[in-house]
Amino acid sequence: MKNTIAILSFLMLSCFNSYSQSLSSSPYSIYGLGSLYDSDFGSIPGIGTSGVALPSNRFINNLNPASLGFAYKNHFLFDVGGNMIQTSYQDVSRKENRNNVQFSHIAFAFPVTGKSAVSLALKPYSSAGFKISDYKLPIQDSNEEYTLSATGTGGLNNFDISYGHRFGKKLALGLATSVLFGNTKDEREYVISNSVTSIDKESSYNGVRFNLGGQFKIDSTFTIGANLKSPTRINATKVQSVITYNANLEASNTIESDAQSDTDDYYLPTEFSVGLNKVFRNNLSLTMDYEKAFWENSKQSSIYGDFVNQDKFKLGFSYRKNDKIRSYFDRIQFSTGLNYDTGFLEIDNKRITNKAISFGVSLPIENTFSVLNISYSYGQRGRISNGLIKENYHKLSLNLSLDGIWFVKRKYE
Repeated sequence: MKNTIAILSFLMLSCFNSYSQSLSSSPYSIYGLGSLYDSDFGSIPGIGTSGVALPSNRFINNLNPASLGFAYKNHFLFDVGGNMIQTSYQDVSRKENRNNVQFSHIAFAFPVTGKSAVSLALKPYSSAGFKISDYKLPIQDSNEEYTLSATGTGGLNNFDISYGHRFGKKLALGLATSVLFGNTKDEREYVISNSVTSIDKESSYNGVRFNLGGQFKIDSTFTIGANLKSPTRINATKVQSVITYNANLEASNTIESDAQSDTDDYYLPTEFSVGLNKVFRNNLSLTMDYEKAFWENSKQSSIYGDFVNQDKFKLGFSYRKNDKIRSYFDRIQFSTGLNYDTGFLEIDNKRITNKAISFGVSLPIENTFSVLNISYSYGQRGRISNGLIKENYHKLSLNLSLDGIWFVKRKYE
């Protein structure tokens, strides 16, 4: 138990230390609110981030609030984790490597009745952490180019309150309320001919989103799930300074200085997902998910590209020897998964897609129901072409899923 507490304390300290830092280093986080996060709860990273139909019995499944309806009675769940990412960026002329450490989540879940449970979770929703130097882009409807240099940090946080209730033995429904808040800092410099425009901007965002989920057990080995997220307007304000000068710094003109104003609100689209979980011979588990996000209906655009409808395909397998457990090794769960994301950005009629393969292992902690989850994934985002960058990333995810039993009398002292 002392070792468990030591691990937990270390993970929590690491998470909170990194929470206030920029969490993404992708150049594509320059678009919208930044790069969006996948779930890293429990064993989900190892199975291709699939799991809409998985119950919250051994870990907190934040993909579907209905999963809380199948939580075990008297069990208190705690989940905390983080990621380490090594990424290489490559365009037509150069290549660069970066390392990054990320906070992924901290969450609690506990039963309310024998058929319902509540969870509280804090996690990033998006992050911006880009740095671009002397990047040449074409001027629309012209043969000329301009040079962009930009840096950005920040992003949105997501605080979830979820409730799930089971009706009978097979059906569970759930509702989650997500409070989104945060800010981004953006410094950009545009050079056209001999003229330079410098824009420093800090934007603040806040909004609320609702998520309705359901799970249905067809039998003890087969479960289906569905999820619907509401469209939401994220309110935004900004403080901005704008200065223009010539390249020789001979003259400058301050257009704005810490001017506070409203800015264009950001719209999150309607999203839905469906999934299934099938267990074979009580030890091999298959999960499959499909997600759709209707970004085109949000009627947003970027000066660098367009928002398009997004599709995600996820497939995962996990294996654990459940029969005749004789050793610690028999209790270890092994996982693997695939993930393909069409992306929600289209630049110069080219999609910014993402594809990844993952492997995971869940190590039980002796004499408890708790598990240390370790997963590795390798993925690619974007492509090498004019104006685009290809990312190759290696991601190591660590999270601790603690499971404690409440209000149960000991049989032996």
